[in-house]
Amino acid sequence: MADDDLIRVPRPERAPLPAILRRLGFALTLVVFVALVVRIGRAGYVDVAGTPITFLDALYYASVTVTTTGYGDITAVSDSARLATIVLITPARIVFLILVVGTTVEVLTDQTREILSTRRWRRRVKNHHLICGFGATGQAAAADLVQRGVARESIVVVDRTTESIERANTLGFVAILGDATQRSVLTQAAVQDASAVVVTPNRDDTAVLITLTAREMNPTAHIVAGGREKENLHLMRQGGADEVIDATAAVGRMIGIATHAPAAIGVLDDLLDSGTGLDLVEVAPDMASGQPRVPAGATLVAIMRDGTRIDADAPLLPNDRLVLLRPQG
Repeated sequence: MADDDLIRVPRPERAPLPAILRRLGFALTLVVFVALVVRIGRAGYVDVAGTPITFLDALYYASVTVTTTGYGDITAVSDSARLATIVLITPARIVFLILVVGTTVEVLTDQTREILSTRRWRRRVKNHHLICGFGATGQAAAADLVQRGVARESIVVVDRTTESIERANTLGFVAILGDATQRSVLTQAAVQDASAVVVTPNRDDTAVLITLTAREMNPTAHIVAGGREKENLHLMRQGGADEVIDATAAVGRMIGIATHAPAAIGVLDDLLDSGTGLDLVEVAPDMASGQPRVPAGATLVAIMRDGTRIDADAPLLPNDRLVLLRPQG
């Protein structure tokens, strides 16, 4: 498989069947039109067998004429029949040829357009977000990135199933059909130029291998991996993941909270539902006054200093990162 065959760049959907049916209907209309011309002026046409021109003969003549086959067994002999051939049948033949050639050119143009689009994407892709695995978790991660302002063209999806690739294209993402554990596939996804890699396959062992390969190919990317089994999480960290999400424990904890604190789970739902309610963000301190402050309208949850979380009551420093809770919108 060629490298370009792996890449699927989203394009506006165009249904091919209606277009083909329209062209086919127009071609059949031309054939019937020529047949009617011959049938109406049948007195001016001669069959080599000497038999009268029937409607079937007229259809036969029309088909071999518009396709430029022209066996010559039915010919125009009268002046009126020859005039009809010049004025009506010859233009119909030309239109039919344009129709056939146009369809062929459109197919070739569409293929060329896809190749050029892929090459243009290759030249421009940089500092993008790469999502390896586009199941339910990968789709949710992509939706959250878009909600937080990441452009759709800056998100690249890698998945081994055609259905997931088509889904990604439908959502406006560039997609790579292939196994993200393979270096060649990650190269096609330009992992070496990615700013962040999200690892969300359906298996923990696959997640570990993708993390190892991605970290080796891009030592500076921010890698976030999702795992299902607790005993595998440390392998992802050792493989180079900056953040590891315990999906099973997270869901279990939310169920426990919902059981004993339903109001609290409502707040968590707001945090997890992009575009509504509350949002959890990480920002720099507001320095408008010359001193680091918490941005207006936000609640300080935590202070991150040199990669370590410190008490929210500690004095702020200009280089701190603030984890805030604030309304979305």
